Amino acid sequence: MAARSAETPAATPALYAELYDFLSAPISRTDCGRKCAPLNGGEPVCCSTGNAIPIAHKAEFALLKERTDLWHRFRPFDATSKKIVGELAHAYCAIECKGVAHCERDNRTLACRAFPFVPYVDRAGAFLGFTYFWEFEATCWVISNLTIVDRRFLKELVAAFEHLFAADPSEREACREHVASMRRIFTRQRRAVPVIGLDGALLRALPRTGKLVPARPTDFEKHGPYRSETAYKRAVKEAGGTLPPAPAGGYLAP
Repeated sequence: MAARSAETPAATPALYAELYDFLSAPISRTDCGRKCAPLNGGEPVCCSTGNAIPIAHKAEFALLKERTDLWHRFRPFDATSKKIVGELAHAYCAIECKGVAHCERDNRTLACRAFPFVPYVDRAGAFLGFTYFWEFEATCWVISNLTIVDRRFLKELVAAFEHLFAADPSEREACREHVASMRRIFTRQRRAVPVIGLDGALLRALPRTGKLVPARPTDFEKHGPYRSETAYKRAVKEAGGTLPPAPAGGYLAP
């Protein structure tokens, strides 16, 4: 659930405590969990290790164990989760909380607070904004609605990652490698990479060159069940979920 470098000697529990202090704003005024939960057994996609496994630096996990009993080591349950855990660098571990019903907002991981976003770091190592974990395009409502991201949330996220990169440059390199991989995948699909700039402007990184150019909301496609009201209602039914009475703007409206 996060781009991670091989080694981060500068990482300490104190550093993660500082990062947590930067991040308190919700991602949006809309409770995005209400959009995806009917498709996921009543739980938000990012709050279920069946969909997203939180990866934490061991220094971060040490901090969390000092602050709360909410978190424990994640136990792989299938071939995919075993592969994810098996490929982690030594400095990192997969962890799991007690579930959304027991969430302690002050004790969420950095991955939880930033989801679904990852810093967009270009080939030269410049931190230019945020893109997202593309694996969640079909499950995360936010990815299909990038304009809902709250400015205060973005400002806090920028400050937190600037602080992290200054303290631990290897994390910047990890994000650069993640973005490079994403650009390669999107180029093969002839797609631009969606980016939210540091100032909140919508941008797109062009295939092959990676050049950032201004974008409009209509430049970014909707994904999976979030393509239309009809697709969403059908997907909820197939998932065995339950929908409340339809709001005035429809189920997918912010």
